[in-house]
Formats: sequence, C-alpha cells, structure tokens
Amino acid sequence: MELKETTRDHSGVHNLTFQNDNEGTDIVYQEDLRDNSQRIKNSEHEKNADTYQEDEFINIESDLHENKHDSVDDEKVRLKRLLEKKYDKACFFCKKYRARIKYAMCGILITAYLAAVIAACSLNFQRALPLFIITILAIFFICWDFLAVKYEDRIAAFFSPGERYLEKQCFWLKWVVCAALIVAIIFWLIFDTAKQGSHQLISFGGLVMYILLLFVFSKYPTRVAWRPVFSGIVMQFILGLLILRTKPGFDAFNWLGIQIQTFLEYSDTGAKFVFGEKYTDHFFAFKVLPIVVFFSTVMSMLYHIGFMQWLIGKVGWIMQIFMGTTPVESLVAAGNIFVGQTESPLLVRPYLPYITKSELHAVMTAGFSTIAGSVLGAYISFGVSASHLLTASVMSAPASLATSKLLWPETEKPTVTLKSGLKMAKGEANNLLEAASQGASSSILLVANIAVNLISFLALLAFVDSALSWVGSLFDYPQLNFENICAYVFMPFSFMMGVDWEDSFIVGGLLGYKTFFNEFVAYERLSKLIHNREKGGSMYINDVKQYMSVRSETIATYALCGFANFGSLGMVIGSLTSMAPSKKKEIASGAFRAMIAGTVACFMTACIAGMLVIPDVKVPCQILLRTAFNSTSSPANITELVECCQETFTSGNSSQESFSGGNYALSFWKKCCQILNQTTFNCI
Repeated sequence: MELKETTRDHSGVHNLTFQNDNEGTDIVYQEDLRDNSQRIKNSEHEKNADTYQEDEFINIESDLHENKHDSVDDEKVRLKRLLEKKYDKACFFCKKYRARIKYAMCGILITAYLAAVIAACSLNFQRALPLFIITILAIFFICWDFLAVKYEDRIAAFFSPGERYLEKQCFWLKWVVCAALIVAIIFWLIFDTAKQGSHQLISFGGLVMYILLLFVFSKYPTRVAWRPVFSGIVMQFILGLLILRTKPGFDAFNWLGIQIQTFLEYSDTGAKFVFGEKYTDHFFAFKVLPIVVFFSTVMSMLYHIGFMQWLIGKVGWIMQIFMGTTPVESLVAAGNIFVGQTESPLLVRPYLPYITKSELHAVMTAGFSTIAGSVLGAYISFGVSASHLLTASVMSAPASLATSKLLWPETEKPTVTLKSGLKMAKGEANNLLEAASQGASSSILLVANIAVNLISFLALLAFVDSALSWVGSLFDYPQLNFENICAYVFMPFSFMMGVDWEDSFIVGGLLGYKTFFNEFVAYERLSKLIHNREKGGSMYINDVKQYMSVRSETIATYALCGFANFGSLGMVIGSLTSMAPSKKKEIASGAFRAMIAGTVACFMTACIAGMLVIPDVKVPCQILLRTAFNSTSSPANITELVECCQETFTSGNSSQESFSGGNYALSFWKKCCQILNQTTFNCI
C-alpha cells in the first residue's frame, strides 16, 4: 500500500513539476508566436503598402499610356473622317461630271493616237499605210454609228421619198436591172474569154448547172423568191471581182493573209515552252493544235470587248439590205464568217424558237457553207493560201443564203422582223483576262474533237482502203480505194467548177474526203499536193499524178472551205436542238437538205473563183532566162530577170551547172553580169 502511494505521490509530484514547467514554456511560446505573428503582419503590411504604391505607380503609367492612345485614336478618327469627306467629295464630283471626264479622257487618248499616226506617216508613209487605212475606216464607222443613233429618224425621213419612188417603179426597174446585169455578164465573158482563155466559160457553166440543180430539187419550186438568190450570187461575184481581179482588193487581202500568218506564229512561243524545242517533230499535235487554242483565245477577247458583235452586225446589215433576207438569218450568215457553226446561232439564241422553217434551214446552211476562224489558222499552217481561205469565207456567206432560199423557199410570214436590229448575246466574262481564260478553256473540247476525229477517221480510212484493195484484187484491180471511188463520183462536179480535166480526178477524191470525213483530212491531202508541186520533180510516178496545177489547187481551196460533212451534221442537230427544243422536229428533217445546200454553196464559190482567179505561175529561172536571152536584142532590166540572176550568183554554182544549155551557158552568165553590173563571181 505505501509503495503504491509513494509511487503515486512521486508520479504526482513529477507530473506536477512537469506541468508547471510546461505551463511556463507555453507562456513563453505563446509570446514568441505573438511576436512572430506581429512581425509577419507588419511585414505583410509593409508588402501590401509597397504593392499598393507599385499598383498606384502602374495605374498612373497605364492611365497616361491610355490617355496617349485615346488621343492618337481620336486623331486617327478625325483624319479618317476628313479623308472620307474628301473621298466622298471626289466621288460626288466624278459622278456629277462623269460624262465630261469620260469625254476628256477619250479626247486625250484620241489626240495622242492621231498624233502618233501623223508622226508615223510623216516618217515613212508607205510603212504606215496600213495604220492610216485602219484609222480612216475606224473614223468612218464611228461617225456612221454616231449619226445613225442620233439622227436615225431624220435620215429615214430624208431617204423615204426615194424609197417610195423605188417601190412604185419596182416592177419595170427590176427587169431593167436584170437585163443590164445579163448584158454586162455576157460582154464580160466575151472579153475575158478572149484575154484569159476558155476555162472561165466552164466555171460559168458550172455555176448555171448548180443553180438549175437546186431549183429542180427545191422544196417548193413555184414559191422561190429570186431576189435573195440572184442578189446573193451577184454579191458573191462582186466580192470575188474586187478581191481577185482588182489590185487594191488583192493586195489588201494578200496583206491581211500575211498578217494573219505572222500573228498565228506567236502561238509557237507557248508551244515551245510547253512541249520543248523539238515541238515541230510532232507537227500536227504541237504546231497546228496550239494555233487553234491561240485563235480561240483571241476570238473570245474580241467577243468580250464587243468588236465581233459590232463587225457581225455590220456585215449582217449589209446582207439584209442588199439581199432582202430577215435579220436572224443575215446575222447568223455573217457570224459564220468568223465563228463556228455551233457558236453563230448563239448570237440570236432568244429568237430561234420563233423563226420559220426556211429561216431555220438558212441558219443551218450558213454553218455548213463556211469554216470557223479558229480552224482557219490550222489550214493556213498546212501551207494553204491564207488570202484564198479568207476570200472563200467571205464569199460563201451570201452564197449560203442564196442556195438556202433556192432549195427551201420562204412560205411563211417571218415573225422576227425587228427594224432596229437584233440584240445579240454578250459574253459571260467579267473582264478581259477572264475572257481570255474562257476562250482557252473552251478550245479544249475543240482541240480534243479535232484530234480524236482525225485519229479515228484516218484509221477507219486505212481500214476501208485495205478492204477495198482486197476486194479489187479479186478482180485484178488492187488499186481500188476510197479515194478512187469518191474521185469517180465527184469528178464531174469538180470539172464543172473549172478544174483541169487531168486534175479533176484528184479534186474529186478531195471532195469525197471532205464530205464523208471532214475538211481537215481533205486540206491535209491538199497540202501534200501543194508541197509536191513546190518541190518540183516528176509529175507522174507509176502513172499516178503527184501534184496539180496552181489553178486546180486554187479552185479546190474554195470548194473545200466549208463544214458540210456527215460528222458536222450530228453536231448541228445536237447544238440547235439544245438551243430551241421546240424546233427539234424541223431541225432533224431539214438538216440533210441544209448540208446539201452548204456543199453546193461551196461549189458555187469555187465556180466564181474559177471565173475570176488568175494564177500567178512562177516560171523556173532557167526557162525564163533562156526565153529572155535567146532574143538578139539586149535583155530588159525587169524584176524577174534580176531576181533569177541574183539567185544564180548567190547559189555559188559554176556557169555550166547553173545553165544547162550547151553553148548558151556562158552567154547567159555574161548577160546576167551585164544586168547586175557584177564584178565578182567569175564575171570578168
């Protein structure tokens, strides 16, 4: 018991002492905590004070910065408002005086252009003559359009008495004009035949034959209106006479053909960049087809600026007034001179559902009788004469209306007879660059169509020729082929155009290629004949003629210049049906007749070309010099002799090599020396 109490007492004393010590320690610890907490509070207070001071300093700086920004923004707003006010004033001024500003700018540009023309003419008038003529024509047509728009009623009133007088005297005046034309044609044929030979009579007989054939197979022979028929032929003859027989007309179209050839050569730059330096190794794919792309681009740009619509409108108006045709068919015929058979109806697309059957037939015929400007460049690149292709395109436009009105006369009353002219469709491009891009893109289908058709047609032609040769070999005639069959069928037609009899077989084959395949194949064959003639050599190899005369080549160029073939037949039906679905039945029933009329229109153009063309046959230098120097008199210093002598000297050959003619060789050489006053090349 005592131990327990002692232990308890001891433990209690100990616990009490420890407790007292702990209490003292707690007091000291609590005081330390208070001091630490106070110091922490003081330090936090000081930090807060410092932070507050820093915040106040930052706020002051930010306020100053914001004030500066506000002042800058206010200044910008004021400047912006000031600029907007000035811009609005400038816009208002431009809108108010827009017409005057436009006239002032046009006046400045026109003055600068005229000054440039005058300067060019003063420096060298001969060199600036084309620019001078283009300027005069532009001034004339601008004045014409201005007077026609502003004084249309006054002009109509001024000419109305004469128009009424002509209507009263129309009956006897018509017969007088016809009789005068007949007498003039007879006298012209007599004198021209005496001067040029009898070839022109054959071409004239062919023209009469084609007119009679169209009349016999006409849809309504008793309803034929002869005014558009004869006026179309007369217009065709006048155009051919001006272009082929007059020096200014021939020089103008020859110059235009040269310029077009030069212009088309710029497509070589793009072809060389895309296909490489040796692009001419694949001539057709990389030389000819890029021309189609380039020409399509240019036509699209001219269409966008409105030049093509203006030009087509003027040509269509002339044909409408001269031939008495309706506005729709006149515009489409004029449009086919420049664009294709599927593009020209787009000019009058809103009016197609309302035209008569005869007008629809004329629209299709115009497409078959001409070619598009885009493929014109391709044919020129083949080596075909550019001036003759241009002439054929222009002459076939009135011929298409003449043949159309003869094969399908008008029996209905036309509903589209706008006196003020038709509103032609415009391009969809927003600017000139977009128009160029659209033109290039749209040519993709045309280029692909040309390429695949040539691949398929030439392959098919090779197969047909092989099959016909096999059939012919069964009867000991292995020479039988498609060209021979077509030659026999079309030989009479080609001869009646004025082609030489020995060349009519070849031209007949070309006409067969053009009719049953397309004109691309025919012109490709014609280009080979032209190149063979230019190279010279033997005319016959294994009894097969290798080239034709220049006259036959020229007539063939006119006869082939059209889209009248069976491939184009489907294209015309499809395109016109999509434009005028309500006319689907009429289009399908009249398309074949239109193709026949288009073919005959090309033949009539070839007949007139045969009547008018005078081939410029270049006599070989050897024959020319022999003929000139065999005379006893001294040779005249004419251009042909000078050119031949210069060619002889520059060739570097000896006299005996240059002139094969025995004892005459040395004398020819000496006479060339006398003409050129040469002191070199062994002249002494």
